[in-house]
Amino acid sequence: MFTNKHLTNAAKLTVGKSALAAALLLALPATAAVKLKDAVNDTEFAFGGYMKVDAFWSDFSDGSLASNNIGRQFYVPSTVPVCESQDCEDGATTFDGHTRATRFNFSTLTHIDGHKVKTFLEMDFLATPGGNELVSNSYSPRLRHAFISYDNWLVGQTWTTFQNTGALPESLDFLGPAESTIFERQAMVRYSYGNWQFSLENPESLVMNNGGNGRIDCDDSSLPDMVARYNHDAGWGQLSVAALLRQLKIDDANYDSTTSAYGVSVAGKIKLGADDIRFMGSYGSGMGRYIGLAITSDAVLDDKGDLEAIDSYGGFVAYRHLWNEKLRSTLSYSTFSADNKIEYTGRSATKSADSIHLNLIYSPIKPLSIGVEYIRANRELENGYDGDLDRLQFSAKYVL
Repeated sequence: MFTNKHLTNAAKLTVGKSALAAALLLALPATAAVKLKDAVNDTEFAFGGYMKVDAFWSDFSDGSLASNNIGRQFYVPSTVPVCESQDCEDGATTFDGHTRATRFNFSTLTHIDGHKVKTFLEMDFLATPGGNELVSNSYSPRLRHAFISYDNWLVGQTWTTFQNTGALPESLDFLGPAESTIFERQAMVRYSYGNWQFSLENPESLVMNNGGNGRIDCDDSSLPDMVARYNHDAGWGQLSVAALLRQLKIDDANYDSTTSAYGVSVAGKIKLGADDIRFMGSYGSGMGRYIGLAITSDAVLDDKGDLEAIDSYGGFVAYRHLWNEKLRSTLSYSTFSADNKIEYTGRSATKSADSIHLNLIYSPIKPLSIGVEYIRANRELENGYDGDLDRLQFSAKYVL
């Protein structure tokens, strides 16, 4: 931590002189945090993130994924290939290596007139275009978080209030038990009061065409998604209960339909000495894009062109064990199921998915982690066809 006493006299000029302040910040190493003061404000600037290298050996039982498919960067349940005929190609084995999960962030904290103001900006390189594996691997950065908080209020893009990130298990994979995890980042306004959080969040409807032939991403909702969450912390661990209420809507040249949707999610962590158990269970109607990285749609169009919400549920449980102060493992099981209206979705819609994750992570020093993880995943369609993924992942990460 750098404070005023670490700065030169020139650096002690006011934060209001933005060009000079920016130059000073850029000159600092990536791990530095600096506190600058002007006549009114007390502002702290901080940099963070991590460097991460991943290597994957993936064995698909049915078919393969293109080199630029997001399922080659991390585990995305909906991308596990499933063969539905005798003419499908045999399963493929691939090897991939990248540093795209590397991320960096910048934050500020200001105390002014008895109020606390925070800002946070974070980016990484996953799921973005630009570059290729032939020469440069020069991928474009993507926005993860960008928000402002003022006392109990937050405005901007961050994790949905419907998600409890504290319950996520430690995984070398980007998300781990993805099929059952509530996962979403989006713009919102959130108010926190004691153990309660309430938010209005950006709406988006993911609609499956009648017959299951493709999906439509609809930005037609006239109401924000609404979330309420209660958080409980205790000596034994923590628990959260969240409720989601949303409007699903499609309004284009061919369709004009609206329906309501909801979801509930319970998540938490139970301490067992140095070990812990983490869990999440969710159920909803029209919850689609919030669970499993949009493994199922929010709704499907019926024969009349009206929206029919799709019911779904999922859950995971993970046990984390510390072998010693430098070595640890996490074993997790995850499952998801959709109650598709097959008369409208057809029989090629994803019916269920599940996965098992087991890792071994070694930290010779606290900021550095080196590990290996085995993933066994399965995706099944309504017609009974399924596909498997066996993946061995090796990772090294240094936290700034």
